[in-house]
Amino acid sequence: MLVTNSEVTVRYAETDQMGVVYHANYLVWCEIGRTELIEKLGFRYAEMEKVGVLSPVTNIQLSYKAPAKYGETVVVRTWIEEYNGIRVTYGYEIVNENGDTCVTGQSEHVCVNKNTFRPIHIKKRFPDWHEAYEKHKK
Repeated sequence: MLVTNSEVTVRYAETDQMGVVYHANYLVWCEIGRTELIEKLGFRYAEMEKVGVLSPVTNIQLSYKAPAKYGETVVVRTWIEEYNGIRVTYGYEIVNENGDTCVTGQSEHVCVNKNTFRPIHIKKRFPDWHEAYEKHKK
């Protein structure tokens, strides 16, 4: 199982008046982690989009455990939790510099035809991605 570790420095604009990260910013950090994971596997979303395939989020779940604060560096750990050839579930853990888990969660994605939004089979359309996902899923 491949796990990437993406560092993010908490910017002032990402926090509330108390210096605590606003909850929606964790979603952006998960996307940073997911993109890095895909790139470590040797792929890019842009490649999919060029051939008319998108990968929308169909479900997302985050559990907030401890605050991340302005000025800290957090690590976004990302992995492939589940994969079935059509649907991909990514797992996340965001940890602050004290080693405290701030957030855990998952996001679910389905690859779809850009024009129809009908799901596609990754195995058939992107066999290299399929092989990498099978090899590196949990």
